[in-house]
Amino acid sequence: MRYLVNLSYDGSHYYGYQVQNNKPSIEGELEKNLSKIFNEKINTIGASRTDKGVHAYNQYCHFDTLKSIKTKNLAHSLNSMINDDIYIKKIVKVNDDLHARYSVVSKEYIYKINIGEYNPIEKNYCLQYNKSISRELLDKFVLLMSGKHNFRSFTSDNDKDNYERDLKLEYKISNKILYLKFNSSGFLRYMIRNIVGLLLDINDGKKSIEDINDIFNSENRCSAGRCASPVGLYLNKVNYK
Repeated sequence: MRYLVNLSYDGSHYYGYQVQNNKPSIEGELEKNLSKIFNEKINTIGASRTDKGVHAYNQYCHFDTLKSIKTKNLAHSLNSMINDDIYIKKIVKVNDDLHARYSVVSKEYIYKINIGEYNPIEKNYCLQYNKSISRELLDKFVLLMSGKHNFRSFTSDNDKDNYERDLKLEYKISNKILYLKFNSSGFLRYMIRNIVGLLLDINDGKKSIEDINDIFNSENRCSAGRCASPVGLYLNKVNYK
C-alpha cells in the first residue's frame, strides 16, 4: 500500500530534505516518526531534495507499507509527534504506480528578496539584499532567462546527460519584497540560486545584462557569478500527472 504525504516546513534548522549522517533533515524526521507509528522501518521518497536552509509550502513524498491506517488519523498522529517546524497537510492512499519524484510533471519555486529596509525578523525567510532593483532590469532579465536553454553554467552538477531545461520565470514586487517565481518540469542542482545570484551581480554592476547569452554559451559555472543564499527559496507547488 502506497501513501502520498503533502507537507510544509521551515528549513532553517535542517541540513536539507534528504537524510544526512548525524545531521537533522526533513526526511530523517519523517522516517523516524513514521517508523514509530507503523512499528517498522519506513523509507520515504521525496519530490524534491531541497537544500540546507530551503523552505517548502508544498513538498510531497511517498512511502510503502502493508499496514492500513486511516489517513486522517495518520496525519494527526504524525503532526503530534514530529517537530513543530514541519507540518503534515494531508496524507492520501494512492496507486502503486504514482511516484513522488518520477510522476512529477512540473515544480514551482519562489525566491523572496527584500529590496527595502533590512528586516532581522525575516533574515532566515527572505534574502536581505536591501537594494532597489529596477523593473526595467527585471523585465529584461526575465525575458532572457525564460524559455529553453542549456543551463550548464547555472549548476554544479557535472554528471548530467542533458542540461537543457524549459524555464518559465515571472516576478512581482509587493511591499518592497521581490518575488521571483520559477516553473519547470525539472531543475538542476543550485540552478535557481545561481540564476538569482546572476541577477544580483548584474544589479551590482559585476555583470552586464548583455553577458547572459555568452554565459549560456560558455557552459561554464564560473561564468555565471555568485550562488545566492538558500534562505529566500521555497518549494511552492508540485504538479503530478
